[in-house]
Amino acid sequence: MASGSVSGCKEYLFKVLVIGELGVGKTSIIKRYVHQLFSQHYRATIGVDFALKVINWDSNTLVRLQLWDIAGQERFGNMTRVYYKEAVGAFVVFDVMRGSTFEAVSKWKHDLDSKVKLANGSPIPSVLLANKCDQKKESSNNTSLMDNFCKETGFLGWFETSAMIPPMPEV
Repeated sequence: MASGSVSGCKEYLFKVLVIGELGVGKTSIIKRYVHQLFSQHYRATIGVDFALKVINWDSNTLVRLQLWDIAGQERFGNMTRVYYKEAVGAFVVFDVMRGSTFEAVSKWKHDLDSKVKLANGSPIPSVLLANKCDQKKESSNNTSLMDNFCKETGFLGWFETSAMIPPMPEV
């Protein structure tokens, strides 16, 4: 995290990783969040891509989220250590319609925890995103299973999400 001050306004820069298997919707989530855009047609990310979301936290605070979109196949390469460096948070994404992407979540979390730490030596905070929830055929109540999985694997928590469905207006 970097911080600065311009004319009494505090500025913070946070590097946040978005990781998970190929095709789970990482790029779609980022494009929706940063640019309010959605497309069903994205090419696979090669290596890493970046996006910046600027948030006026309050009248005296500006937050810049630097979102690192890590390619789904990168876990198998040696570059993730370089990509993960200095990150202060992460989203691990899986596709609710593809069980194999959920099975890979633990591997991504282990890769993350083994390669980047906060200054105090603890793992960076990470949140699990169950993406493409708009495509679920039935409402399965697996909330307690997901809560337990997060507790066992060290995630702060989890959220169902969909890049296809526009977010609710901010209040």
